[in-house]
Amino acid sequence: MINPFLTRTECTAMRGIAILAIMLHNYCHYVKGIAKENEYQFLTKRCDRLWEALTCPDEFLPIDLLSFFGHYGVPVFLFLSGYGLIRKYELDPQPVGHIPFLRYHYLKLLRMLVVGFVLFIMVDAVTPGRFPFHWDNVIAQLLMYINVLPEPDKIIWPGIYWFFGLMLQLYIVYRLLLYRRSSWYVVALIAVCWLLQVFCDPDGDTINRLRYNFIGGMLPFGLGVLFGGAEVRRCGGARLPWRVLSAAGVFSHLRTPAPPYLRIFYLLLTPVSCLLVLVMSFSFHFWLWIPVVIIIGTIALVKALPTVILKLFVFFGSYSAAIFVAHPIARKLFITVAWQRDAYDGLMLYFVAAIGLSWAVKQLIDHLPLPKM
Repeated sequence: MINPFLTRTECTAMRGIAILAIMLHNYCHYVKGIAKENEYQFLTKRCDRLWEALTCPDEFLPIDLLSFFGHYGVPVFLFLSGYGLIRKYELDPQPVGHIPFLRYHYLKLLRMLVVGFVLFIMVDAVTPGRFPFHWDNVIAQLLMYINVLPEPDKIIWPGIYWFFGLMLQLYIVYRLLLYRRSSWYVVALIAVCWLLQVFCDPDGDTINRLRYNFIGGMLPFGLGVLFGGAEVRRCGGARLPWRVLSAAGVFSHLRTPAPPYLRIFYLLLTPVSCLLVLVMSFSFHFWLWIPVVIIIGTIALVKALPTVILKLFVFFGSYSAAIFVAHPIARKLFITVAWQRDAYDGLMLYFVAAIGLSWAVKQLIDHLPLPKM
């Protein structure tokens, strides 16, 4: 049997860690006075606020950290998406056409988006702070091109749904530019996207718009594509179909226990990665490369976790799509508690409601027909 570096169980656990970070972040960064994240722009004042929270900690320090760093669950999802595309499409000798590929993945995204968006706009309509939706922006959201419009951070609501437009763009980029191409195409595209950002004003509108689109997500997504390609070559399956490799155990569900020395290495690598992310957060040029360290740290974490804890993250990972589309609804219901500064009470209520609502949303999504290639 051929042992993969990342099993499906470990990938699902990574999704669980990522979705919990995103879900908690999207509540915590609305708490008044909390350190805000640098996600689409690099603002020095936000770094100063983080430093203040670290050097003068109070009871809200965990919320500061979740608010500032929780959005880095997104690069983990992008990495796993690129990795999964290689597993799914580049092992089968039968090529897939442009139109069938893009149609299938758009409908897959739409299947999740419609359920969450419909429920959200109904809740939004009957709760305080109703968002002024415009018909053209609603169409842009459903067709997933809203990210490319001016001021995306002011027209995408709930803001979390920008991810659907980003993923559709990355699917287009993968199929048109990267599918069955040399790894050097991936490296070149990562370099181009990095250069487009590095010369921007760190807190300007240009970099804000770039990072709402595939240019900002190309680094973690491209790493997933590179990692997946290297995994296939390592397993000697560059020309073997998916079923043959699965039968050989290349993409096993089982987790092979790591040797003791590797467990120690992963245990040490996890806090080192956390420290590196913290240090890199104070420099614009290092900040652009934080997703690499986040991905390495998350892989190390799932490798180091004992099986009983890993299973907990696997559970959340199996509901990650439903949690993603459902948690903005729960946030809209409980965000007033955060505004009143009852941060931990609101956070607990929000967490319980979001997980319960995610179960219901998953039932709705599962009843929608799956698209066919």
